[in-house]
Amino acid sequence: MSDTAISNAYQTGPADEAFEASVGDYIALLKPRVMSLVVFTGLVGLMAAPGGIHPFLGIIAVVCIAVAAGASGALNMWYDADIDAKMARTARRPIPMGRISRENALSFGIVLSVGSVSLMGLVTNWLAAGLLAFTIAFYAVIYTMVLKRRTPQNIVIGGAAGALPPVVGWAAVTGSLAIEPLVMFAIIFMWTPPHFWALGLFREGDYAAAGVPMLPVTHGAKVTRIHVLVYSLILAPLGMAPWIMGFAGGLYGAVSAVLGALFVYYAVRLVLQPGDRTAKALFGFSLLYLFGIFAALLADILLRGWL
Repeated sequence: MSDTAISNAYQTGPADEAFEASVGDYIALLKPRVMSLVVFTGLVGLMAAPGGIHPFLGIIAVVCIAVAAGASGALNMWYDADIDAKMARTARRPIPMGRISRENALSFGIVLSVGSVSLMGLVTNWLAAGLLAFTIAFYAVIYTMVLKRRTPQNIVIGGAAGALPPVVGWAAVTGSLAIEPLVMFAIIFMWTPPHFWALGLFREGDYAAAGVPMLPVTHGAKVTRIHVLVYSLILAPLGMAPWIMGFAGGLYGAVSAVLGALFVYYAVRLVLQPGDRTAKALFGFSLLYLFGIFAALLADILLRGWL
């Protein structure tokens, strides 16, 4: 199906036939690739918390974080269906393709939101549930409805939603907040803009066509590359903070130092050798960076527990 046909399918809808959604279409609404990283950081926050939690309750808490992340994705696709139809990266999502109606996507997202927050509150505590509800609301309302179409700072401010899962995981165990999960939050928060700006650099045409004011669209590629470098220079030492502050050991310190240096290398390369190729390289490495940072923290936690 051509991009024009996809756009027409969204605008007119399947006039003479019912929406035919498969299980796979509803799974796609959850943004499973995004969800996987969110769930992993939430798991690390839960594992890092002192005192421990019963394994069964811990599994339920992680599932609640996963379902809430999926609910956020579904609500985002419900609201952004019009611009998704205009972008090559998103045009084949279930709503633009006419396989799921916007109404069904909205209902699906609301049910998952209420279910995940309620279950989190019942099996852990209501601080964790409240933080989970705030995460969904911030992503679906503040980022998707308010910021995304209005300001190039959309991903800077909106990144707070994706940075909260470790805080939720920690609160699920302790019923409180502490400096450790806030440092994890800060790492993800500072990682988010360069990650998405790298995507924006090689998808600038998509965002421009959809009218989304991403930084490369509003301020140009050169300014965006400089912003990416500045954020990477802040992120590299920030990523080492758990080791510097003493709540992670030498394994984490070494891994975070290497990954931070590589992030800066890719950012410098992006500035010196501008183009889609270097932007894609940074985007791909940024995913490895965040996974590696939290995998190292998890390994450090497990190693210290074993010793």
